[in-house]
Amino acid sequence: MATDLSGKVVLITGASTGIGAAAARAFAGVGAHVVVHYNASKASAEEVVAGIQANGGKAALVGGDVMVEADIKRVVGEALAAFGGRLDVLINNAGGMLGRIKIEDYTREHVERVLMLNCTQIALFMREVVPVMRKQKSGNIINVTSIAARHGGGGGAILYAGAKGFVSTATKGWAKELVGDNIRVNAVSPGVITTPFHDRYSNADQLKAMQATVPMNRLGSPEECAGTFLYLASDAMSGYVTGQIIEVNGGQLMP
Repeated sequence: MATDLSGKVVLITGASTGIGAAAARAFAGVGAHVVVHYNASKASAEEVVAGIQANGGKAALVGGDVMVEADIKRVVGEALAAFGGRLDVLINNAGGMLGRIKIEDYTREHVERVLMLNCTQIALFMREVVPVMRKQKSGNIINVTSIAARHGGGGGAILYAGAKGFVSTATKGWAKELVGDNIRVNAVSPGVITTPFHDRYSNADQLKAMQATVPMNRLGSPEECAGTFLYLASDAMSGYVTGQIIEVNGGQLMP
């Protein structure tokens, strides 16, 4: 049990559904104060917060579009205001594929949107949060990458895979830059997890083909990712771990 997370303030982007929502519930379950960020799925985010509060936990709600720089500044500001001006853990979970697109159908606008949603906004959240953690002389940042960053994606998902490759690589660089400030930076790399992401972008045949490549012969659940976030956020459990990409994929990839 990550008992040292009790009372810590955790901001999770994209926490209204899927992996982000499961992580929010898990952190609240160990006594952390959770800031649940959402963009379009306000009702789902409200349900996450209400469920946490109903179980005696502490959670706050903040909305904003991570593709808008002003919103990123505001989200971080509201997260700081929610629980006394601290921010102990940042989980950069928000991201998305924005459709399966063939190479010949690329447009500059689409490429830029994929990069903004999966790369640029994470860098901007880093810019806003790192000075706070440096002042505190402590912090944990956990980025969410993907198994696609390892194998290059496919089926129209190559831009997404490349963007997640940036996340994996930048995680290592940020870890090196921030280690002297007592800030650890790691990443969680999910495999095929049953979330609204795949409801939106993968059909039944695609999911069946993906499952066939998983040694456990099943798809993962958001809850099966949550423990990895707790581990990485806990100094007691992972204090000597930084710059790592933790794979959660049922054995689909064993680097």
